[in-house]
Amino acid sequence: MRLGVNRWKKQESLSDWALQPRLAWSLSILWLLLIAWLAFFWHLSRTGLVDETEPLFAEASRQMTVTGDWITPYFNGATRFDKPILLYWCQALAYTILGVHPLAVRLPSAISALAITALSFYTLRYFGIPNPSLVQQAEINQTRRERQLWISAALGATMIALNPLIIGWARTGVSDMLLTLGMGGGLLAFFLGYAQSEPALKARWYFTLYVLIGLAILTKGPIGILLPALIIGAFLLYMGNGTEVLPEMELMRGVLVIVIITLPWYLLVTLKNGESFINSFFLHHNVDRFTSAIDNQGGPWYIYFPIVLLGFAPWSIYLPVAIARLRFWQIGNWRSQPRSAHLGVFALLWFVVILVFFSIAVTKRPNYVMPLIPAAGIMIALLWSEQMTRFEQSKLRAGLLWSGVFNVILLLALALVTLYSTNLIGDDPAAPNMISVIEQSGLPFWGGIIWGLTTLFAVLFLLRKQASWLWSVNLVGFLAFLIFVVMPASVLVDEVRQLPLRELSAKVIQVQKPGEELMMIGFPKPSVAFYTQEDVNYILTPEEAEKYIEAKAANQPNPPSFLILSQPDLLEKTGINPVRYQYYQTLDEAGGYKLIRVSRPVSP
Repeated sequence: MRLGVNRWKKQESLSDWALQPRLAWSLSILWLLLIAWLAFFWHLSRTGLVDETEPLFAEASRQMTVTGDWITPYFNGATRFDKPILLYWCQALAYTILGVHPLAVRLPSAISALAITALSFYTLRYFGIPNPSLVQQAEINQTRRERQLWISAALGATMIALNPLIIGWARTGVSDMLLTLGMGGGLLAFFLGYAQSEPALKARWYFTLYVLIGLAILTKGPIGILLPALIIGAFLLYMGNGTEVLPEMELMRGVLVIVIITLPWYLLVTLKNGESFINSFFLHHNVDRFTSAIDNQGGPWYIYFPIVLLGFAPWSIYLPVAIARLRFWQIGNWRSQPRSAHLGVFALLWFVVILVFFSIAVTKRPNYVMPLIPAAGIMIALLWSEQMTRFEQSKLRAGLLWSGVFNVILLLALALVTLYSTNLIGDDPAAPNMISVIEQSGLPFWGGIIWGLTTLFAVLFLLRKQASWLWSVNLVGFLAFLIFVVMPASVLVDEVRQLPLRELSAKVIQVQKPGEELMMIGFPKPSVAFYTQEDVNYILTPEEAEKYIEAKAANQPNPPSFLILSQPDLLEKTGINPVRYQYYQTLDEAGGYKLIRVSRPVSP
């Protein structure tokens, strides 16, 4: 044992940064800013809004600034009660500062992602000890403890920021990232209050919990308090200290804070809209989503296992061994530990409750499980920080090696899927040349090379049984793929899929006559309403459009004209053509879309 201590001292002589708070904090802040910039802010507004959900929020927020109605959100002249008001307020505020721009649409999501990453770092920095019972010797306790805390914080924040789910939704102007901050940040605030010994700090963090839960309720409704309550309740039941913790949380004070934050808007919107709000928001978008598959978005109960595997890749491959390392079945051992040592099991219950809840819910979407990502990052950070600071053989060595084998398999699969990705992309009539553009860019080839080299280095370290290096190999591979493939690919996809709609929307603004109605036939693209800043009549089929035009033109000596935006082949297969209409003019074409002006159809 003395040999192990001496070896540890020798290692620490080269890394005294852990005992220099100013240096450690400076390096940590620089690292956080770097990964946040790459993941959340770099080229945030280089691409336009992505149909279908993002423009719905963006346009409803814009209309809020135009109408001055900050209570009821509207899209395209109709109320939109899919989600509560907080994101609309955030985007509308951003519009007043930055103007109506994609950057203003996405900034609330990006800031939320930065905030949850930073709060996760802070929590791990003070309570991210992987296994306090291992640190017994006074000679190594302080140095090893500080080093483990800093490494836990850095690893956890990096994994929470750099994964497909968080990056994707941090760069999209929808409510999911704001919910992840409200719910995940609230849970972290609870633990920070729970683990503190000073009463004043406890009170501040519990107050922060209630504020964030209130904001979560204003972001997505009852789920913002239901899931945190289930997680905290399960944790206190597991630890057997609920009667001790609940009084110090001052629940009545917390309820009052939450009510003050949430009740005014819910009360005002209900008074203004009555049953239409209650039926749409509470019954349809909350109860019905749990009990039935809304918009055919269902799936088997196990669908979230592959979603977490791919959405949290490549770190997700280590979740099983990270969970096993906690030995959650040893309840007595966990209860004997001080509160400050409970972060791992708290993260586990956080992860499990969200996974089980949404597995039971009938409507299933990938973004629903985003709030469990911080918990997953915390558990894996505890695993790797222990691995990187151990001075003796770890009992989980075999588990890590097997995880490393599956890591290699995952990396190889990513290389092959990226290399042959164009064969997996289906035809999109709205972007007819998508596949050829991606092939000509060479991005699938370079993506395959990046993941192939990552696989090669992972194999080399695995064969040398240097499992600790696998985390760094994954990080370098992920960053290279993000910088050199994902970002350029997002620009290409935008140019092929969304740019034509923006160009034709600009054309509409140029040519639209006073009072002339704009129609879009086929699959609705809400971005047209945002970019034209006009109400758009979305009609699914040309037959319905013809009937609508005929009805509008009936008994009018001077029938009105209509602007129609649709896919050319959709128009050609139906009766909307130059032969059938008295007036038919092609105004512009771009990508897979065509803009025309028509008036009364000729009677057959």
